[in-house]
Formats: sequence, C-alpha cells, structure tokens
Amino acid sequence: MQPGQKTPLPGIKHVIAVASGKGGVGKSTVSANLALALHMYGQRVGLMDADIYGPSVPHMFGLGVVDQTRTPFPIEKFGLKLMSMGFLVDPNQPVIWRGPKVAGAVSDLLFRVPWGELDFLVIDLPPGTGDAQLTLSQSAPLTGSIVVTQPAEVSLIDARKGVRMFEAVNVPILGIIENMSYLPMPDGSKLHPLGQGGGAKLAAEIGVPFLGEIPIDPVVSACGDGGEPIVRKHTDHPVSQSYLKLAQTVVNEMLKRPAGGLPEVEL
Repeated sequence: MQPGQKTPLPGIKHVIAVASGKGGVGKSTVSANLALALHMYGQRVGLMDADIYGPSVPHMFGLGVVDQTRTPFPIEKFGLKLMSMGFLVDPNQPVIWRGPKVAGAVSDLLFRVPWGELDFLVIDLPPGTGDAQLTLSQSAPLTGSIVVTQPAEVSLIDARKGVRMFEAVNVPILGIIENMSYLPMPDGSKLHPLGQGGGAKLAAEIGVPFLGEIPIDPVVSACGDGGEPIVRKHTDHPVSQSYLKLAQTVVNEMLKRPAGGLPEVEL
C-alpha cells in the first residue's frame, strides 16, 4: 500500500465519522440516533464504537459483554450492525492501554469485523484528537466527518480543534451539528440555556453546512439509559423528528458524492 493510501472496506458505500472536540456534548447519542434514523429511511447501517476507554454503544442499546462463541460479531439490534470494545471487556474493568495498542484495537474493530454490505457505517469517535481519531482518519476510507458541538463557546473552542484535525488529514467535513441547542417551552418558544447560534456560527466560519439543531429533553438520556434510543422508542417525539431530518440531510449530501446508489428519502 502506498503512503497515504486508505485500506478499502469492500461492501460499504459510505463511512461517516462523528466527532467532537470535547466530551459531554452528546456525540454518542447523536451517533446512535443518526444511525437508527438512517436505518428507518431504508438504509443498511452499521454503528462502530471507536471509544476504547469509554465505550457507550453497549449501554445505549441495552447490551453488555458478548460470548463470541454463541453470538458472532457484529451484533445486530434494532436493524443495525453494532461493534464496540464494550462487547469484549467488562464495563467495570478499565482498559489501561498505551496509544499504539488503542490504535491497533480501533483498526481491528473496523477492518477485521465482517460488516457485510452496508450503505452507511457510522463511527462514533472518542472525544478529542488522539490515537483513535488519527488511526481512522489516516487508514479508513472516510466519506466524511460530522462534528458535534454545543452552542456554548467553550464547546466551540474544542470543536474547532476537531475540524482542524480532519482538515489536516484531508477528510471532508460534511457539516456541524449543534446538540442540546434549546429547550422547547410549552408556549412554543425556545429557551437557550447554553447560548444560541454557536453551531451555525462555527459552520459559517469554516465554510461547511450547518446540519441542524437537536433540542434538549430529559427523555433523550432516559431512552439511552434504558437501552433504546429515542428515535426508535418515541419516533414522533420532536427530538426524534430532528434526527430524522438530520438523516435526510446526510443521505441527500451523500447522493451528491461518487459512491451514490442510495434511495431517495422523504420526511
């Protein structure tokens, strides 16, 4: 393989990395619900949890450590193909690894798991710009990346670092998602406890699409803690509708790209 050449993933049309510059912005929640929303539009979707130290996908899908002799990888649930270090290691057992071993584990999850035929593989990256992000950015054929932020300036500072990392390794940025954007009020107005307009400002600053706002609602975390993300459990909820709209935006963006072949979707 030539320097800079990406390892192919036969059968997978689009690989999307979901990233954030810092933790606590709801990136894993966005990844899980986006993957489910894409599946609801008829796409064949996989979700890979690339956070080796703190995997979230097993918890959000009501799963734990898996006996590989009985259940082959990737795990299938709610129509998605799932893979995570959390299927291999007890959640109470810390993973105490140095960078090269983390990079190797990320590569194994991506390249050694038999993902099969997929329209989308969504990769939930850990926060920051470390070994996992660089491994995937430099070796995987990423269609593009989505950066998740909150509207507060402290989140935007770190989100900019994530953007610059993808720019440095020549991974296209599909757009910015602003999570926890506002709190819907009973009278139909919106309360912005974390600030307003930060995601749109960042998107305009770097010249990429602003993919949308995801509102705050306690039911989102309750669904994740219950092992069934909100898009599946409460499809008609306003937050779910935001994710479905986001999925449509992502699919339509992919239709403009060379891989193509995806069905049209409508809300």
